[in-house]
Amino acid sequence: MLASIAFYQNEFNQYLNKKVQVKAPESLYQPISYILNSGGKRLRPVLTLMTAELYGTSYTKALDAALAIEIAHNFTLVHDDIMDNAPIRRGKETIHTKWNLNTAILSGDMMLVQAYQLFENYEGRIFKDLFKLFNKTALQACEGQQYDIDFERQKAVSEAAYLTMIESKTAIGLATCMQMGAIVAEASEADIHNLGLFGKNLGMAFQLQDDYLDVFGSASTFGKAIGKDIVENKKTYLYIKALSNLPTEKAKQLEALYANNAVIHAEEKVALVKKLFVESGAPTLLQNQVNAYTEAAFDILPKLHIAQGHQLVLKHLGQRLMKRAV
Repeated sequence: MLASIAFYQNEFNQYLNKKVQVKAPESLYQPISYILNSGGKRLRPVLTLMTAELYGTSYTKALDAALAIEIAHNFTLVHDDIMDNAPIRRGKETIHTKWNLNTAILSGDMMLVQAYQLFENYEGRIFKDLFKLFNKTALQACEGQQYDIDFERQKAVSEAAYLTMIESKTAIGLATCMQMGAIVAEASEADIHNLGLFGKNLGMAFQLQDDYLDVFGSASTFGKAIGKDIVENKKTYLYIKALSNLPTEKAKQLEALYANNAVIHAEEKVALVKKLFVESGAPTLLQNQVNAYTEAAFDILPKLHIAQGHQLVLKHLGQRLMKRAV
């Protein structure tokens, strides 16, 4: 019998507080503690802990792998916020805003080192497989981030290119969380592979839902300023589909807004772009894609050598993620 998501979240948070403490120099470690304790869904560590227990291994054995994944994820957020010049993360000031740019860079670097250190608590084949998977995922995340940066300078981005970017930057990371839990539990290579496919498809749906919430969510629950992607001219799935579905004149208007040809206030820009998105039908197309990736993830479940009840737990988790408002 698997525990509840709330149980895994609570156990993980207790372990994080025990392992991540502020010490000298405080100016280096305080920002790390700040972002790691600033909220977040703890989705990644929960997936790692839960997956270990799917295969009959205590979640406690997977705590170091889960913490490594969470620290590494937050490391990428620190550096992403610097690149995006984002003032808010999870409803709080970002590290480079609250402290300064140099502190944010150095604290972020330290977090990556801390993640690597946690793998030292595993031995033999488990250590080797965790380490190889982590490095592969980190490289793909960097590639995804560069694609994201490149897209800001490109006039046009194809749907295929965008999906490749979010797969590298986000989806594969979720797949890795589940694969790490399975590695710790010494599951079969076939199941580790299939968990990767399940997690990747779920991750694609998760990121597309994130794109939707950035425009149509609530700032109070989403934890970030609504319309941030629009203000930063990010060519998300909504933008790409809107541009291809709008009449020529309105498509040109959307392009002009993203090219900053019209000098208007950010709130007005968000409102205008949001209206064009709705007119194009892009939100519905996005939700259709979310549903398609979610169903693709669910199609993997019967291939896993786990109890049928455990398959249902993963399905309910996926359904819950797709209906989220945060």
